[in-house]
Parts: sequence; structure tokens; C-alpha cells
Amino acid sequence: MSEISPCETTAMTATTYLVTRHPGAVEWAERRGMPIDRCIPHLNPSILQPGDCVLGTLPIHLAARVCARGARYLHLSLDIPPELRGQELDADTLDTCNARLEEYRVTHIPDDDAAQ
Repeated sequence: MSEISPCETTAMTATTYLVTRHPGAVEWAERRGMPIDRCIPHLNPSILQPGDCVLGTLPIHLAARVCARGARYLHLSLDIPPELRGQELDADTLDTCNARLEEYRVTHIPDDDAAQ
């Protein structure tokens, strides 16, 4: 497999985080040669600095906080069939499910600005 650098940045101090509790996701990223600085099971957005990069499958409110702090969010997306939902997936199964990183910019809309 060719090396992938999804979070190239000019900031020398930027950190790339892989947020997952799943060994299959860690192996999937390693097989692609992704430069992961820290692999963590849970994310506290307060640790993020502008220019950092977060890879994972975060709830939408956390993805918004990542983006609000000036970090990038790349979602680990899958085309997962119903029979595999809720199961622990290994790296080979992630490949079968077309695992890929897709960048999102998420913005929280405060209640007073939300559509009525």
C-alpha cells in the first residue's frame, strides 16, 4: 500500500490524533503508513491546538468542537452492511467496507440562530 499523509500541515508542532477504541482501526491506519502522533480512546478537545488533525468517528458535537479549535477533522467513513453493525471489525473487514478518511468542517449553530 502507498503511504498516505491525510493531515499534511506546515505547522511543525501540529499533532495528528487517531481517536478510536478499536484495534482494527489502528491496524487499518498503520497499514497505510499514516503518520499518527497519538492514538487515544477518547478525545478531550481542550488538548487541541490550531493546525492539529483528528482522525476518527466522532459524535457531531465533538467534531464541531475540534473544528472550532482550529483543528482539522477527518472522519473514518465506512459503507457498512446491516449485518456487520455493532460488531468489532478488523482491518481486512474495514477494507471490505470501503474504509476511507473524509474531511469535514463542522460548525455548531447556536439555538438563537437556528431555523424556527
